[in-house]
Amino acid sequence: MANLGRQKDIQKLKPITHSVRSAQAILQYGVGAMVDFPDQTLMTAAPEYWESKVTKIHDERLEKALNVDYFGMPGNSKYDWGIAYARFPQWYFCPKCRRFQPIKSWVTEYRKKATQKQKDWDPYMKKPRCLECKKDLVPTRIVVACENGHIDDFPWIQWVHHKSGKNQICSNPVLTFETGTTASAGLEGLVIKCKTCKAWANLAGAFDKDAMELMEKKHGHGYECSGNMPWKNKTEECVAFPRAFQRGASSLYFPKVISSLVIPPYSEKINNEITDSKAFERILNFLSECDEDERESKITAKIDKWSEDIGREISSNPNMIKNILSRRFSNPSDGESENVNANGVKYKIEEFEALSGKIPVGNLNGNDFVREETDIEMYDIPYLKSVSLIHKVREVRALTGFTRINPPDAYEIGEKISGFISVKETGTRWYPAYEVRGEGIFIEFEKEAIDNWLKKNINIYGRTKVLEHNYKNTYQGSITERNISPKFVLLHTIAHLLIRQLSFECGYTAASLRERIYCSEVEDGTEMSAILIYTASGDSEGTLGGLVRQGYWDCLPRTFRKAIEFSELCSNDPVCISSEGQGRDALNLAACHSCTLLPETSCEEFNVFLDRGLIVGTFEEKGMGFYSKWLNS
Repeated sequence: MANLGRQKDIQKLKPITHSVRSAQAILQYGVGAMVDFPDQTLMTAAPEYWESKVTKIHDERLEKALNVDYFGMPGNSKYDWGIAYARFPQWYFCPKCRRFQPIKSWVTEYRKKATQKQKDWDPYMKKPRCLECKKDLVPTRIVVACENGHIDDFPWIQWVHHKSGKNQICSNPVLTFETGTTASAGLEGLVIKCKTCKAWANLAGAFDKDAMELMEKKHGHGYECSGNMPWKNKTEECVAFPRAFQRGASSLYFPKVISSLVIPPYSEKINNEITDSKAFERILNFLSECDEDERESKITAKIDKWSEDIGREISSNPNMIKNILSRRFSNPSDGESENVNANGVKYKIEEFEALSGKIPVGNLNGNDFVREETDIEMYDIPYLKSVSLIHKVREVRALTGFTRINPPDAYEIGEKISGFISVKETGTRWYPAYEVRGEGIFIEFEKEAIDNWLKKNINIYGRTKVLEHNYKNTYQGSITERNISPKFVLLHTIAHLLIRQLSFECGYTAASLRERIYCSEVEDGTEMSAILIYTASGDSEGTLGGLVRQGYWDCLPRTFRKAIEFSELCSNDPVCISSEGQGRDALNLAACHSCTLLPETSCEEFNVFLDRGLIVGTFEEKGMGFYSKWLNS
């Protein structure tokens, strides 16, 4: 789209050249992220601009936690795929004549010089081209962004004039962008020139952390953050100073994605029938137009009629439907806001109870959650309390916001995250999301075995204290306090080792498997010592039963022991096993890419808080590991 502010400017792009997968539109190419298409770079627009292009999906628990009515998955039909984009960055140059100007100037020139046939065929110059040189335009590689989430074009005009020693900017700047003749020229080889006043400057020093602040102090206005939000087509006040980044820098976009498993009773067939009905869609449209203060009274007045309408449509009992609608539309109880983060302990307790069989599952036909209990006596693995096979599970992943420059904390949510930008406006009642269906293995460990292990090995606490100390010295640690327990590091490391081994045994790639860690104490509400390893890949690898098959008694013991045995020795030992801090911000001990780490999308913690020394011991203390005795037997 050329301009998000006017409906007439919306232009359809070719789906063959401008398509992304649903998962990409929520993760790396989500709202506020730049996408490099073959002919130009675009930024994914706010969800308000692509609301009609989504398929509504539901997860009642997550909807109530995030205070929305539904989630929107990109693409609402076979013939109407698509989400909205905004043009960013705005500055383009011609690789032949080297002219360098904003896209608006290129479009103005196009409308003046293009033939009538060209204008009728493409009035908005969807594919940026230089008419004089007949060459495709190239977007600038450099942008500026601040820690508050704003992003804008580099101040090219101010930079070239002030860096060349001029105090004033000429009245009609015409810029050219030139590169050095050798690849080793670096930033000094990138030269900006003004044809009007002959000013010129290279980009040496432009990427310094305080470059914009120093230029502001020296030359005055023009370098402070503009508060620009291209994905919303608006600006806001900002007092920060931006920094220059490469357009493709990974630190320019950190999505905050919250995931949730759909569990009983929310996974039962009747819930899907209700949410898929036309009557329920009319209810959501009605509620979206209600003010927040009158919403509850409107629901109370109309819920009986709604139940009857849905009951007639899906041929079901209106009383049962009324109970489900009442549960869905009820106000969150006191303290429920604490459950918003799906990685939080209270939110995960419900999942833990469903996975461990404490919540009964109704009719399995059409249920999104199917669990099989096994006989733990058949498994020759010490310290396991139970193994459950999850034949069917549905996961919803919602994009709630993003940060720039600094990554968001995995456990904080919303405005508690420094520099957090919500992807939607306050009045919008949905978040972009996508769903995946998979299968998994749920393994629960004996609490008594872990407690006895901790009592016999006091030095274990010293290893986790190192991780806590390193975490406190990080940027995120200065904002968020966190207790890193030995039990959590133990469970997390076992999950990583199992995923690595299962990727060899069951045929799934490691990137197609994910972990969920259930770790808490009685003081948190429920004691949990369990892990879930499941397939949740949105592609054709799907759920063919290969992972569940590996969870039966004749396969899992062999796979489990291999995973532990292979962690005894790493190709980077003794450096790895003796490490006092490695990986991102030194938040791992004996864990590296050769022995423990996974693709970051598979890990809840993005590959930190790992230590195989707690599993198999170290060179100095062989018996310290949780499974040291089992390996030596």
